[in-house]
Amino acid sequence: MHTAYIAEVKRSLGLTMYDAPNMVEELKQPRKHPTKETMEAIMDALKHFEVI
Repeated sequence: MHTAYIAEVKRSLGLTMYDAPNMVEELKQPRKHPTKETMEAIMDALKHFEVI
């Protein structure tokens, strides 16, 4: 699971996000969006670890 997918799901749920110290201003490649199945798997994991 790519961390960008997890961050996108967390953003869509309105969870608090912190600025990464190694963040770049411009991406070298456009960001890919997670599939519906990937989003569901991430949400299941967040529920399992009681984040949501």
